[in-house]
Amino acid sequence: MYWTVRHLTKTYGRITALTDVTFSVRPGEVLGLIGPNGAGKTTLFECMAGVLPYDAGVVSLDGMPLPARARALHVFYLPDAIAPWPAQTVAWALDFTVGFFGGNPAARPDVVERLGLAPLLGSPIGTLSKGQRKRAMLAIGLLTPHPLLLADEPFDGLDLRQTREVSAALRAHAAAGRTLFLSIHQIADAARVCDRFVLLSGGRVCAEGTVAELAQRVDTNTADLEELFLALT
Repeated sequence: MYWTVRHLTKTYGRITALTDVTFSVRPGEVLGLIGPNGAGKTTLFECMAGVLPYDAGVVSLDGMPLPARARALHVFYLPDAIAPWPAQTVAWALDFTVGFFGGNPAARPDVVERLGLAPLLGSPIGTLSKGQRKRAMLAIGLLTPHPLLLADEPFDGLDLRQTREVSAALRAHAAAGRTLFLSIHQIADAARVCDRFVLLSGGRVCAEGTVAELAQRVDTNTADLEELFLALT
């Protein structure tokens, strides 16, 4: 499934959060949405997922415009800093996700192992630390069957070892056929896991492409994503 966003604009009164945003999401890739705080990353995800209405633009799937309500069948949006069902255990949340959304029960053990959740399965979600909760919520996202997963700040609250483990889990998930679109604040994390990048600054897309394609835009041989981001924004 090939997603395109064309000329998407979102305003809040006199404030324009997104301006003429245009990019594509290719099947089976890990696409990184890169930008500083306040760039409009979360707003863009909410618009794509159909959570937030936008003022102009089109979100299309395989060339056909897709209304917000219809997107719920194809997109699962995992916001940052959420803690649903605080009194329920991690195991309950994973089982509920598989049952409610029609996920694959056979995938559950692998997701639990890759994200290091076995010691936390009996813990209520409300008792988890920030990093533990982030891994539990990512497991929920990975167990949903929607072809496109939007994950807002998937590495927030994780230490270096956990970040590498989660990166490996996300790469393995994409290799199995899922398309991932990740909003990432830390550019080093994005460089580790993503195939291509959308650079967002001030609510505008400044560039889109692989590291090599971004380097061509500024006529340089560097593979340093941080340097490319600074040059292009």
